[in-house]
Amino acid sequence: MPSSPEDTTDTGAIAGTTGRTGRHDPSGSPESLILHTTDNGVSWITLNRPDAMNAVTWDQRERIIALLAEASADPAVRAVVLTATGRGFCAGADLRGAPATGDRVPGDVARTIRLGAQRLIAAVLDCEKPVIAAVNGTAAGIGAHLAFACDLVLAAESARFIEVFVRRGLVPDGGGAYLLPRLIGPQRAKELMFFGDSLPAADAERLGLVNRTVPDEELTATARAWAQRLAEGPTRAIALTKQLVNASLDTDRATAFAAEAMAQEINMTTQDANEGVASFVERRVPKYRGV
Repeated sequence: MPSSPEDTTDTGAIAGTTGRTGRHDPSGSPESLILHTTDNGVSWITLNRPDAMNAVTWDQRERIIALLAEASADPAVRAVVLTATGRGFCAGADLRGAPATGDRVPGDVARTIRLGAQRLIAAVLDCEKPVIAAVNGTAAGIGAHLAFACDLVLAAESARFIEVFVRRGLVPDGGGAYLLPRLIGPQRAKELMFFGDSLPAADAERLGLVNRTVPDEELTATARAWAQRLAEGPTRAIALTKQLVNASLDTDRATAFAAEAMAQEINMTTQDANEGVASFVERRVPKYRGV
């Protein structure tokens, strides 16, 4: 793996075009390379492969997807934080641990992308709990898209985002051409993807890719504070809001209005909605339970 942020590459995209070795990553189990804890209703998913700038292997990807699905289904989990150890958030995908498939034939690359990078990004977008990215360092290729798919993005001042694909003559994968135009518009998205320049966290915030940039030493505390606020909120209302916003740019007004009305209908059956109204009438702070 590269030793500097400027030389970061998306090894997943390269592996997808040159075939996969079938060797499992010798550096540890998925449980040790993707750490997981739950604290006060917040699921913390931490990429822990700092020697490889947290490039994600096949096994790690599957664990992240599974943990996001578990967060959706677990009523005790009310928010998710996705972060990493070391100086890199995620240098991209490393598919060297993927199952062997033999010689590559037409269709293999598209299938690899659909079942790999795209499933990972979809797992974040479809998670029923709000997901915060706490970007501690370089996020490149699918690593950048993993952050951009999150509902809220916090970035350390030292973090950088790189659409690295063009540097290797590759097309962006992991939903990049879907996510970026929706976040910053097509012209800005093309600039990042055509040139592959390293984008500092402050510039990413200015463009709208990052919600807030904080000093490196404050990143975890800020992520914890934001996640705790979400965990104490009306969980189902937030989930329905997430669905409405994510779908809004892909639909017409009539469909969006119909979805909004249905979301309201569903949400008004929750205990939290009743608690919110009651607390307003009674002039007290609401106590949401996530149901």
